[in-house]
Amino acid sequence: MSATFIFPAASSSSSSYLSVVKHQTIRDTNTLTTNTIPSRRLGGGLSFTQHSHSTACVVDATRGADFALQCNEATKERIRKLFHKVEFSVSSYDTAWVAMVPSPHSAKVPCFPECLHWVLHNQLEDGSWGLPHHQPLLLKDVLSSTLACVLALKRWGIGEQLISKGLRFIELNFASATDKDQYSPIGFDVIFPGMLEYAQHLSLKLHLESRVFNELLHKRAIQLTRSYDSSSLELNAYLAYVSEGMRELQDWKMVMKYQRKNGSLFNSPSTTAASLIHLHDSGCLDYLRGALKKFGNAVPTIYPINIHARLCMVDNLKKLGICRHFAEEIQNVLDETYRCWLQGEDEIFTSADTCSMAFRILRGYGYNVSSDPVAQFLEQEQCSGHLNDIYTMLDLYQALEMIIATDQPVSKKLNSSSLQSLIQRLSREFYPPNGLTKQIHEQVDDVLKFPSHENLERVANRRNIKHYDVDNTRVLKTSYSSSNFGNKDFLTLAVEDFNLCQSIHRNELKQLERWLMQNRLDKLKFARERSAYCYFSAAATIFQPELSDARMSWAKNGVLTTVIDDFFDVGGSMEELNNLILLFKKWDVDVSTDCCSERVGIIFSALHSTISEIGDKASKWQARSVTRHIIDIWLNLLNAMLREAEWARDMSVPTLDKYMANGHVSFALGPIVLPALYFVGPKLPDDVVKHPEYHSLFKLVSTCGRLLNDIRSFERESKDGKLNAVTLSVTHGNGRISEEAAIEGLSHRVEMQRKELLKLVLQREGSVVPSACKDLFWKMSKVLHQFYIKDDGFSSMGMADTVKAIIHEPITLNYLGDSKLITDYN
Repeated sequence: MSATFIFPAASSSSSSYLSVVKHQTIRDTNTLTTNTIPSRRLGGGLSFTQHSHSTACVVDATRGADFALQCNEATKERIRKLFHKVEFSVSSYDTAWVAMVPSPHSAKVPCFPECLHWVLHNQLEDGSWGLPHHQPLLLKDVLSSTLACVLALKRWGIGEQLISKGLRFIELNFASATDKDQYSPIGFDVIFPGMLEYAQHLSLKLHLESRVFNELLHKRAIQLTRSYDSSSLELNAYLAYVSEGMRELQDWKMVMKYQRKNGSLFNSPSTTAASLIHLHDSGCLDYLRGALKKFGNAVPTIYPINIHARLCMVDNLKKLGICRHFAEEIQNVLDETYRCWLQGEDEIFTSADTCSMAFRILRGYGYNVSSDPVAQFLEQEQCSGHLNDIYTMLDLYQALEMIIATDQPVSKKLNSSSLQSLIQRLSREFYPPNGLTKQIHEQVDDVLKFPSHENLERVANRRNIKHYDVDNTRVLKTSYSSSNFGNKDFLTLAVEDFNLCQSIHRNELKQLERWLMQNRLDKLKFARERSAYCYFSAAATIFQPELSDARMSWAKNGVLTTVIDDFFDVGGSMEELNNLILLFKKWDVDVSTDCCSERVGIIFSALHSTISEIGDKASKWQARSVTRHIIDIWLNLLNAMLREAEWARDMSVPTLDKYMANGHVSFALGPIVLPALYFVGPKLPDDVVKHPEYHSLFKLVSTCGRLLNDIRSFERESKDGKLNAVTLSVTHGNGRISEEAAIEGLSHRVEMQRKELLKLVLQREGSVVPSACKDLFWKMSKVLHQFYIKDDGFSSMGMADTVKAIIHEPITLNYLGDSKLITDYN
């Protein structure tokens, strides 16, 4: 796999980034390539509007099918190529520091003249160095990069005119150095004043406002004093990371404690170069030589970062709902990352963000990886500040969510304080939003607002499309960007895929509504009409076009279970309930003579025809007859519902255990989830269907559902005199258990059942149920948690808007002249 490096070139006009670099030749270790780089504007994210009057080309689901398919495949191919290369913007700042390193043979000549040559030929028209088109909120970054390049030129006594232009830029923009509204790169308050002192040492004539200069020195002194007085390991690491701003104040032997196996300090070319200037370490020298051998005559701000960049691709493709198009490429990334994990690769275990992302993604795909490395970052307070940006904090938070959900011993050790600390650090108090961080703040808000176990996949996809930043510029010591992090093609494909799937979903919903009418279910006045909600729960979780049979099975059986629930609850007499079960046991009956009422006839006919239809389709998928199994699933449900009806008739009060043993079946997930398993792809032999693992998965998700329902509906059901887990807990508590305590206890039980379910879903070793089938149980768990966030699911007022957004409202994506992307709901 190659690494491709994106170089910004000097601009003589205000032309776009594309025109600046379109002829730039890029060299790596194996090939010589020419890259055309799209315009990349900092902060160019997404905004949602109700109407668009732009004359730009509109990408939506109404384009010609052939043209759309052609564009779609071309987009996929460009994305596939990114799996084999990592593209990074060049760092003027880091390249300048590498240029300052003297030769080990003579202090009078540069060790890396190619970097000095790059600095000489890449000053921008306004006198600065950095990415073209300075983002207004990154002036501190531009000042730092420009000063570093000026120092490099002055150090070797060349480029006098360039130095003058650079100094002029610094003087004109110097006030920004203390502007609180400007985004501060990591270590700026130490590094920039330190470089100003070095400029004085080199006799550079800078005409600076004394007030600003003194304020910078004062802030640096305060920060250094605080760091020296602290015994925090994290602060020591921070001082080592910003070594180039410390000069004679630095303890260089302490710095070398942070040297990595590849010879670098923190995988940072600038820190490594500063150390090499003072210590002439062979490891540092080899690291910088290796970076330049790979990238040519300049360096990025962080290297290596291949594992992290490719994991970001996997993460983004999954969050945008398009990972299925790149299954082979993603599998290769996962396997390679797992190999590196087992080998203790430095790039993973010395970086909080890479380690936490690798853990979360690998664990989520069922790889057996320990949470200990992530826990160590949390325990060592590596998440407490200076070295970690908001992206790292978010990665740590999401990894901790996974630990809490799947690793009970470690989660107890970390306890809730770690989670609360991360939530606090992710708050706007620590990372105030601005034009540069708007998109990531929206992502953070989503992650905090929607826990992973409540996140319906297609709902999350839509939110992620809204918040996706095609630029995705990040800032460490200096700003950097990568097409592996933020990519217009990702967004284009996600929108097209979403709209394509949505058009299929709309047609399927119409089919469902016709089916409901054809089976005369609309004639049952006692029954709630919830076809849209039932279909939504399928479309929001198993949305792929090829899973149409699974969705329709899920949705039809969802409608039927709602009808049956209402029939046993309020609509039917005991005679009708027993008659329906008798008909089921006989199966082949004459509806005109064997049904005791018209309502029983309508219900049984709908059940018989639908089960037969689903059974025939499932039998073809499975290459064996499974209709009898589907009939038995329904019969188990009817018997469980009859038992509850008999308890109500006889005014019986069962124990909580007896109630739950029956209640997890009567909650009616069996007919919805279990037949759908036959349609998700893998073969399900009879021995797997009868295996304890299969039944454990069903019991765990059904128990969660029953308890969530009872917690949310107990007040209404208590008034109606219905059995409920909350009221039974209070009743059998003999006055020792309050309603609040009962709810707390049952909520804890839900949490434990959910964690056990996820553990089974992610388990590979010794598992007999195929992963695709196990995933369906977890998807249903998410549906349940989403439906019961506030009330009893169907009653949620906000749910109607969510259904509308997922099934009826396509996304429109506009390409504007400056490459900014706007999406909106039609």
